[in-house]
Amino acid sequence: MQRIRLRYTKRGRLRFTSHRDFQRAFERALRRAEVPMAYSAGFTPHPKVSYANAAPTGTGSEAEYLEIALTRACDPETLRVLLDESLPAGLDVIDAVEARTSGLADRLTASVWELRLDGVDPADAERAVAAFAGAGTVEVQRMTKNGVRTFDARPAVVSLDTHGSPADRPTDHPCAILRLVVRHVTPAVRPDDVLSGLRAVADLAPPVPAAVTRLAQGLLDEETGTVTDPLAPDREAAQALTAAPAAAATAPTPEGSA
Repeated sequence: MQRIRLRYTKRGRLRFTSHRDFQRAFERALRRAEVPMAYSAGFTPHPKVSYANAAPTGTGSEAEYLEIALTRACDPETLRVLLDESLPAGLDVIDAVEARTSGLADRLTASVWELRLDGVDPADAERAVAAFAGAGTVEVQRMTKNGVRTFDARPAVVSLDTHGSPADRPTDHPCAILRLVVRHVTPAVRPDDVLSGLRAVADLAPPVPAAVTRLAQGLLDEETGTVTDPLAPDREAAQALTAAPAAAATAPTPEGSA
């Protein structure tokens, strides 16, 4: 059985696609592309697809991940192209590697988010970000199925800063762009929780809903605060496997050997 790991996006209007809607669309794409899927056992077999840390409905993403199990070996890039062509534009499969290591979900420990705040002056955003960074605790509330839950959003935030310049904006209307790096903790701290925190500590309230996009997710480098590519270990393992026969073929023959 071969396992393939895929990176896909949610762009444009399809950022409003729920995770369940994506699951249905992806399973249709698997059938359309005639992917040799492995299925679960039991009375209602399902294709073996493992989803990892899906973005909330309404947010865009450039870095969603899943893993599929196949009954026979396929070329990852060929499979990527077939699936990308079988999905609607906006749900784009942009990377594929053969799984050669374990623990993909364990490598998704943080996310990088971009928050576009239309109608907010960048100077006001900078003041709010400074207030958030200087706060010891930032309590926010979220409605859950068990009622309102209050928690501290500050510890999960690795970094929060303003990003971009007026030249990046297509109009003369004020627009602040924030870059957020947040750890994946329990309870999960989402971009809207950070926006609630900015409102709580600095009374920053965008006049329209923020446009939120996940730019990356992966393993957090605690020293640099950067988020690394979670598929890199699989690529490195594949390269090492390819390099080993080549190195053996070019190794010098011991003297005296026939």
